[in-house]
Amino acid sequence: MEFRLLGPFEAAAGGTAVELGIRRQERLLLAILLCEVGRLVPTGRVIELLWGDRPPASARSAVHTYIGRVRAALAAYGVRISTSNDGYLVSPEGLTVDMHEFAALVRRATESAEPDARVELLDQALGLWRGPLLADLAPDGLRELLGAQLDETRLLALEMRAEAWLLLGKHEQVIVEVPDPAAAHPTRERLVGALMTALYRDGRQADALLLYDRTRRALAEDLGVDPGEQLAELYRRILQRDPRLDPPRRMVYEVRLREESLPWSVGGHPALDFCNTFAGWRQEPPLPGSEWLRRYRTLAVWTGFAGLADEAAVSRLCVLAERCPDEAAAVLDQARRLRTNLYSCLTETPDRVTFEQVAVLAQEAARWQLLLPAHGDGARWRTDLGAGLRLPLLAAAWTAAGLLTDPRRLAVCTCPNPSCGWLFLDETGQRRFCSLATCSGSQAPDELRGAEPAAFGRR
Repeated sequence: MEFRLLGPFEAAAGGTAVELGIRRQERLLLAILLCEVGRLVPTGRVIELLWGDRPPASARSAVHTYIGRVRAALAAYGVRISTSNDGYLVSPEGLTVDMHEFAALVRRATESAEPDARVELLDQALGLWRGPLLADLAPDGLRELLGAQLDETRLLALEMRAEAWLLLGKHEQVIVEVPDPAAAHPTRERLVGALMTALYRDGRQADALLLYDRTRRALAEDLGVDPGEQLAELYRRILQRDPRLDPPRRMVYEVRLREESLPWSVGGHPALDFCNTFAGWRQEPPLPGSEWLRRYRTLAVWTGFAGLADEAAVSRLCVLAERCPDEAAAVLDQARRLRTNLYSCLTETPDRVTFEQVAVLAQEAARWQLLLPAHGDGARWRTDLGAGLRLPLLAAAWTAAGLLTDPRRLAVCTCPNPSCGWLFLDETGQRRFCSLATCSGSQAPDELRGAEPAAFGRR
């Protein structure tokens, strides 16, 4: 069952709105418990939130009556409210509450290193926001007690998304989405700074400078302070037309499949191209845009693009990922760890633990392989669909095992550009550097153009 508290109070089951048939005060009691879902709310706290500092003499018995009616209304949907130690607790099993989903998505976004992954998470979070908490039930004072940080979290989400759009070169999106919240909150300097940058990139330098001037006046009038150092520095850079404010350079060599962005197959082997789904292996911290496998769906589509699964399997995996997002996220994490370990095995002398981690996955992958006839060119290995969401992981592990046991591993070379580090086969001995515009290896100094052979090649 779904409960929506961000905006008017709503309940839904299976995506269909449910009219619980309980009174306003009872809906408010349920909402109070849902704000603390999974935690015990003492009866005294419930009374304080429902009636403030002037509760009726019958408040305790009234709460008991309300609980009984709410339980009866929710019984058919499997929602449980337990009584313990003079308090009430809503079990989190079998239900979702939008305010908690919202906070969790924003928290995940703050932990994400990739701007497009942040945008995706923040889009989901902000899509849950239909208005202030319990807009039809709670007065402002109660709303502050129940969700004091929600408005701040929403503004933080708007700022983070605007900044991520800029990192992705989407300043037009900032110009469309940010002016209203920036006007409503003129002292939010991060939001203003993102909009100033977007206006400048759109050729509207004067508008960006006027926005700074309005913000400076608002800060002086409302707070009695000047703009912070970062916003003032941005103002100076806009005045000077600093090239560091220009949009980031886009990845040139990419493939778009099923609305997913993938790197071209340049490595000459699926295991190498699996490693090449990350750019800037030697760059610390990773540059924006380094991570291509930003979500499980991208991993599934890449598996089909690399020839490790057919289109029907990719479609099935995308559907499964939507149904089981937590499991899909766990598999994506495992795939990234495999990629790191495989890269180490191909470019360094791997330690025993790293090699064994690749080997264990490869051995598991072997148990899931099927030898299937191909059209006109013999047969090929395919990972059994029974592997479920682990299919891309096991398919990558199987192709990795194939390369590690193949003499061609001796011809694996690494692009010397520190912002790339991609791997490719150099079986002819003639290709000396990575020519992809993604890494600008073709513009590297002559002394860097000789591709560094991988560890196996140095033996």
